[in-house]
Amino acid sequence: MRTRTPAAGLLVLTLALAVTTLSLLQSLVVPMLPVIAEQLGVGAGAAGWVLTANLLAAAVLTPVIGRLGDTLGERRVVLGVLVVISVGTLLAVLTTSLPLLLVARVLQGASYGLFPLSISILRRELPAARLTVAMSIVSSTLAVGGVIGLVVTGLLTSDGGDYHRPFWLGLGIALVALALAAWALPDRPASATGGVDWWGAVVLGAGLVLLLLPLSQGHTWGWGSPGTIGCLVGAVVVLAGWVVLQRRRTHPLVRPQLLTDRRMLVPNIAGLMTGFGLFASFLAVTQFVQVPAAAGYGFGASTLEAAVVYLLPGGVAGIVLAPFAGQVVARIGGLTTLLIGAGSGLVGFTLFATARATPWVVVLVGLLTQLAVTVAFAALPALVVQAVEPAETGVANGVNSITRSVGSALASALIITVVAGSADATGLPSSGSFTVVAILGGGSALVTAAAALWGRAGERRAGGRRPDELEDVERATACAGEWSPVSGIR
Repeated sequence: MRTRTPAAGLLVLTLALAVTTLSLLQSLVVPMLPVIAEQLGVGAGAAGWVLTANLLAAAVLTPVIGRLGDTLGERRVVLGVLVVISVGTLLAVLTTSLPLLLVARVLQGASYGLFPLSISILRRELPAARLTVAMSIVSSTLAVGGVIGLVVTGLLTSDGGDYHRPFWLGLGIALVALALAAWALPDRPASATGGVDWWGAVVLGAGLVLLLLPLSQGHTWGWGSPGTIGCLVGAVVVLAGWVVLQRRRTHPLVRPQLLTDRRMLVPNIAGLMTGFGLFASFLAVTQFVQVPAAAGYGFGASTLEAAVVYLLPGGVAGIVLAPFAGQVVARIGGLTTLLIGAGSGLVGFTLFATARATPWVVVLVGLLTQLAVTVAFAALPALVVQAVEPAETGVANGVNSITRSVGSALASALIITVVAGSADATGLPSSGSFTVVAILGGGSALVTAAAALWGRAGERRAGGRRPDELEDVERATACAGEWSPVSGIR
């Protein structure tokens, strides 16, 4: 067991590989949802839960893992998470059953806790002079892993390739990351005492399932059916009960006050809508371009073409833009940056609604909407840090992380439902369903812009922004177009 601080390069390499596992497993299923549906013999709505279940698990597990890192020590928890991910990915490789694949994706959802744990380890182990660069490198692997996932999935599943193949790559990277972490990560005492709010996690998960299930099955059950209405009513009751439960806990999963605190409304609304816009863009583009041209729209693209031609440009542009986005945030502020990103997203979704007949326009749509997400995620750290006192920053980021994950899960369930529910006798969705998706995505960008404008109005009334005491940390994580969701950012 290591007790000495490892060399900075080895530590950064280890954590970068762990974070790559997270982004790889998140992105690799997006372009191959139609392949999974076809090879498992299930509908598009059912296959969509391969993505939704993972995002739902992330929303519940990320704050739990952050709390475990505080109470048990980051090394133990990182190793435990990598073991869980490896088991889940092995199950995904071996199973030909949709229910077991969903279990595998839930286990893989634990990977979302790796990024905040990695940031926490870097802040503790490295001197201030090396911290900013190290955090930027580890953070940037979020984008790099996503790009790798898209390209590899396209290559391995083109021409009817087995959907299991990309999971083999994920398993290999997870096992290498596990071995490297076991060797390199130092063992340190826990930074906090107390327990984990397991009941809070269970109740939150139940409430989100009750919310997302009718959104994904409403077209099958009927939107006015007892099952749909019962689940939605149950979601309201359970989530309200969760808020009450959190208020009574000594160590709550999430402090409910930060969900409604006016200071946090802007970053939380922006996080929810940006998470929604991210997967609205992913799913709309990949499903639209893979529709056969004989349907009167779509381009008949293969999984490889959908990933490389239509999604990859946005991913690469995000990697290039991310370091500059962090500098823009520092120069003009998070709210103005957020407004710029929302404008890019609105233009992208408007083009998709009105001018998607040619491939280059759809490539541009993917580029604009993914740049909007990159810019927004660069702005969120500034908004969170500016909104709360330094002692509240870690908890506030936990809340913001949940809003982003819930937004992504809502988009996954709702977008797939809209598209699958419009299918005709041939099994192909209607062109109008993609217009609806574009309107929903554009609506999320409009809400984000409105939140930014509201925040700017409040900032002017307050006489400007307060000094940013975590500017170096903020800039480093902003360079990834992502933000540490829970523990470690104090």
